[in-house]
Parts: sequence; structure tokens; C-alpha cells
Amino acid sequence: MLSTTFPALRFPDTWTMDWGETRERAIREHGERGRAPARGREDFRLAGIAGASWAAGLASAMLGENAAAAEWLGRAADEYVTSWRAAPPGSWGRPIAVLRCRLMAGDAEGARVDAEATLDEGALDAPGPIAAYCAALALLVLERDAEAVPLAERASREGLDPVAVADALGALARAESGEFARARQKVLRSFEERDAFLEDIRVADTVLVLNALARVRGIVPEPLRSALLPGTDPGD
Repeated sequence: MLSTTFPALRFPDTWTMDWGETRERAIREHGERGRAPARGREDFRLAGIAGASWAAGLASAMLGENAAAAEWLGRAADEYVTSWRAAPPGSWGRPIAVLRCRLMAGDAEGARVDAEATLDEGALDAPGPIAAYCAALALLVLERDAEAVPLAERASREGLDPVAVADALGALARAESGEFARARQKVLRSFEERDAFLEDIRVADTVLVLNALARVRGIVPEPLRSALLPGTDPGD
């Protein structure tokens, strides 16, 4: 996901969060950002609105309320599309955010439409590890796995951070379930070791994205236990 000019939603510095209160704060912030006068770049303002929807969606997922999570994440995807259209060329973080939200929302058809749009905008030929990540993600959504392999490898080689994300995408594209499992574990560890989270939402959302891509390929990811994932009791 990408940062915005809006301040992050602030929550206590602890792994255990009140996800109901977190969601309510995110929803309030969504309304406030939508009413705020435009200052600076409009695409940043729009991305801030989308970020609040994303936060509400992930908080809903952590509460086990999947329908609400899908609704808010779908809204976030639409809002990130609007921000992407207002952004300057080369803002590849926006379509990445769109595709991630669609996948977490379970909107396979919407993800395919947005993946096609991403490739039409030139992600395949754009320079840099973020563009390579974006293109690999879009190709995997479209199940063009063989084409995704060199893009994932380029993202890894050019220093995508964390590199385990690129490694996991490459493993999926090559149908290497063992390598995928190891890379996914490293992705989770990278979340557990970080201090900063977008919107202060302490969720390993990239793991959820990877799980969605794996299931399409008939890979049933082994459950991972972490306070940063839905369905885990923080007291365990």
C-alpha cells in the first residue's frame, strides 16, 4: 500500500488492538477526509480516503466480519482507482493497492478488470521494482503465470522490500508450493518485525493477498498463527 499526505490513524503501540474501535475510528476518518478541503495534490487526498476504507476493511476482517470486510475493501479498491486516475504517470503503488484490495475482498472479476487496465497502462515495460511487482501481481491475477516469472524475479533482483514478497509471487508463478510456503512465512515475519504500519493498522495484509492468489491455483496455504492475522487469538 502507499502513504498519503493525511496523518495516520493513531492507535496504542501494542499488538493487541480493539478492532471494533479501530473500525469506528477508520469510518469516522473516512467521512472527515471526504469532507476535507483539497490541499496539494488531489490524488493524495483521494488516496487518503481510500486508505480509511482499507483500514475499516481490515479491521472488519480482524473481527471475523467477512461481509463487512469485503464491502469496505471493495470500496477502497474503487477509491484507489479514482486516485490512480488523478495521479501522475508511474504511480504504480495505486494499481497495486487496487489489486490487493480486490483480492482480499474476494472480487475475482473486479481484480481481472483492474489487472487488464494495469497492463494497458504500461506496467510490463515500466522501470523499477515497484512497477515489476505491479506487473507480476497483475499477471498472476490474470493467471498468466509464465509471464509473471521474469517480472517477479526482476522485482527481487532490483530490491523490492521486503524481497520475500517478490519471492512468494515467483514461487506461485512457478507452482513451487514449498518455496511459496517459505517465502510467505518470511513475509509474515517482516510484518512482525516492523514498527510502522500504514494507517497504524497492524495486519499482515500481504499474507492475505498471497493466500488469495494461492487458492486460485489449488494451493491450500497452511494456517499461520499471528496477532497480525484474522482468526488468531492474541492470547494464544
